[in-house]
Amino acid sequence: MSASLLRTPLYELAIAHKGRMVPFSGWEMAVQFSSVLQEHQAVRQRVGMFDISHMGKFVLEGAGLIQQLQTLVPSDLSRLQRGQAQYTVLLNELGGIVDDLIVYYQGSWNGNDRVQLIVNAATTDKDKTWLLNHLSGDIVLKDVSRSQALIAVQGPQAVQTLQQVVDEDLSAVKRFGHIQGTVLGHPGFLARTGYTGEDGFEVMVDVETGQKLWRSLLELGVTPCGLGARDTLRLEAAMALYGQDIDDMTSPLEAGLSWLVHFDKATDFTARPVIERQKEQGIPRRLVGLQLEGRNIARHNYPVLHQGDPVGVVTSGTLSPTLGYPIALAYVPATLSKVGQALNVEIRGKYFPATVVKRPFYKSPYLA
Repeated sequence: MSASLLRTPLYELAIAHKGRMVPFSGWEMAVQFSSVLQEHQAVRQRVGMFDISHMGKFVLEGAGLIQQLQTLVPSDLSRLQRGQAQYTVLLNELGGIVDDLIVYYQGSWNGNDRVQLIVNAATTDKDKTWLLNHLSGDIVLKDVSRSQALIAVQGPQAVQTLQQVVDEDLSAVKRFGHIQGTVLGHPGFLARTGYTGEDGFEVMVDVETGQKLWRSLLELGVTPCGLGARDTLRLEAAMALYGQDIDDMTSPLEAGLSWLVHFDKATDFTARPVIERQKEQGIPRRLVGLQLEGRNIARHNYPVLHQGDPVGVVTSGTLSPTLGYPIALAYVPATLSKVGQALNVEIRGKYFPATVVKRPFYKSPYLA
């Protein structure tokens, strides 16, 4: 493994639990501990945990912060109340996605707004530069990416399990809500968000507390999970992976994220005219869900064909552990994006049938 790869505060604990390490976005991360299938099923049926300390973590504070952030994202952040969060995207001037992120609004004191941002690991530096270049005045951005551990506890038993090490009543926190709480006697940030399609919390604490929390959760029977299960879980829930399903050249309308674009908000935002024109004139391509037959897995960059002609490309694909058949995300012409549309995917020189299906592929019965 390259010595230049970064390591999270939980790296040694992952090694001790026989995590198989791989390079990921400049970090040395566990791809699995037991098996992808066992870890996937643990999250769907019980509770699993992920070390996501590699994610970018920013604390922003200052007068007029929300108003300034309003110009950088298409979502209406003014709707947020203290303790609420919004999944959204940073847009560039062409309407492309700089990154997808979650904005956690922590309130306003003496005219100063305070916001926690969680961004992708691979884009942390890019996002930081983008924000600093577009925010003005007395806005302060504190990068706590390296000083804080971040653990995702996910699954139908996540809340009741995590409650054993948290003082506050977690059942009172609504989906996409967050609190400043007490974790193992220490201050922590707890958000009822995640990237698995299941209920659960993402917990941010100082490094030492994070290490204690990981050990405590192991003792409580929580299954440690790696990047492999994280990918199969998020794909079943049709959650986009930045740099693969969405990027700087993808608009939210193309990516099926039109629900993030609040055209009724009064504030202009970057590329608003571009996005409005796309809405009025239509978009040439869409990200769709595909279901394949048998065990023929469509991988990233595999061609999608219609009547023998290449028309699109697969962005993500796997054999769904929960559903038992192959699923994929792919960009295809908008004219071929309706549910039920028959297509083909080229896999190792052969064509295999694929059908456009509704997303997400899987909805958890534990999420209302």
